[in-house]
Amino acid sequence: MFYSPWYLLLLLVVPLSAWWLFAPRRRSAIRFSSVQLAGQLAPTLRQRLMWLPGALTLTAMVLLIIALARPREGREQAIVENDGIAIEMVVDRSGSMQAMDFQLGDEHVDRLTAIKKVAGDFVTGGDNLDGRLSDLVGLITFAGYADGVTPPTLDHAFLVSQLNHSQIVTNRSEDGTAIGDAISLAVEKLNALDARRKEKIQSKIIILLTDGENNAGDLEPIQAAELAQTMGIKVYTIGVGTKGRAPMPVTDMFGRQSMQWMSVNIDEETLQKVASITGGKYFRATDTDSLAKIYGEIDQLEKTKVETQHFVDYRELAVQSYALGSFALPPLLLIAFVLLLARVVLEQTWLRELT
Repeated sequence: MFYSPWYLLLLLVVPLSAWWLFAPRRRSAIRFSSVQLAGQLAPTLRQRLMWLPGALTLTAMVLLIIALARPREGREQAIVENDGIAIEMVVDRSGSMQAMDFQLGDEHVDRLTAIKKVAGDFVTGGDNLDGRLSDLVGLITFAGYADGVTPPTLDHAFLVSQLNHSQIVTNRSEDGTAIGDAISLAVEKLNALDARRKEKIQSKIIILLTDGENNAGDLEPIQAAELAQTMGIKVYTIGVGTKGRAPMPVTDMFGRQSMQWMSVNIDEETLQKVASITGGKYFRATDTDSLAKIYGEIDQLEKTKVETQHFVDYRELAVQSYALGSFALPPLLLIAFVLLLARVVLEQTWLRELT
């Protein structure tokens, strides 16, 4: 780009200058009987290059005009100041999450599959969710015990990949709902962030999704909530699933699978207390749409403050070199002056015209 492009109109003078430099001129001569023999002589290298000083002059003129127009290379840079939020997503993968009471499109899916879709959109954006692009997000899954899958990270693609690879437990010895242990592990992961960072994270939250009652683990949910409150961590709790009964896949002794309606129960009272103690909020998701709306509300409640300063660093190509691949091109003014100097030297030495 050019800062003063109007100077480029001076390039219209270049053709006139070329005519003035190269147009044939009438020269004084003396009479001679015959020049036929001289015309048969091959021109020397010096004669062949008599046009060079004029060409150097024209090239220098073009470069000087371009330099007057101030060509510039702008490199935009941004400084981002981010009061980020650290989020731990805590997802239930106990056997009851097999209940097929959610839908994606026209297809009935289990609860964990629906959570994967909506939670993934919450992190990376999609379906009216902006995504948490500047926030640290971690993942904890739990059934009979809590498992830290991914620490809080900005690598959201990896986190969503790990979420999508999470499976509902099938082993009875691993089944259960350790809500208290899962919350306490999330508190531990969030609290450990400040030890690894120069600046303390301003806001930390836990988003807990479960469809059952605490029946495993060492710590009660209320105790874990009090621990989170002490550390300044808010817990948003989401009770997932229909009320009363839900269709559940059941496999008989012959390996045949069928759907049976089974009673389901969510300890809403405990989940409400956990959210209240920590300053969070309790939600109930009975289908995919309501789950998406819940994530949208949390997205609005926990906004990240991001300030971005943009500035452009210009390189003046008339007086500064320009990197062209691995080669550094000298400034335009320097090239023009070198060409003019070469013209003067050639005209005064090898290509000097004798009068």
